[in-house]
Amino acid sequence: MPANPFVTVLAGLAVPGAGHFLVGQTRKAVVFFVVLVFMFATGLGFGGELFPLQMDDPLVFLAALAQWGALLPRMLAGLAAAGHGQVTAVTYEYGNTFLIVCGLLNALVVLNALDLARGVKR
Repeated sequence: MPANPFVTVLAGLAVPGAGHFLVGQTRKAVVFFVVLVFMFATGLGFGGELFPLQMDDPLVFLAALAQWGALLPRMLAGLAAAGHGQVTAVTYEYGNTFLIVCGLLNALVVLNALDLARGVKR
């Protein structure tokens, strides 16, 4: 039975790789989960900042929106009070880049899982 595309998208946004797991691509799901969670943790380790969803500054809002692309890691980091960001740290911008790219890559992974669930792609 094919996976429901709506459920696939929601699961993939919540947990990196979950969409591929639901469409039966377990190996890809594990790889995506490990790589994206490691990327998010690396961003936090480099002193990256978890940006708030505020409309005052459009670039900060877009960065925050991108970070929320990996929902579970973003929520867990927020609950753990991580990601305060040290602007004076040499690796601050690298950390931000890792966090933002992790969310954006997860969005691409979710779109791929959606195509698989709809049968557009094999």
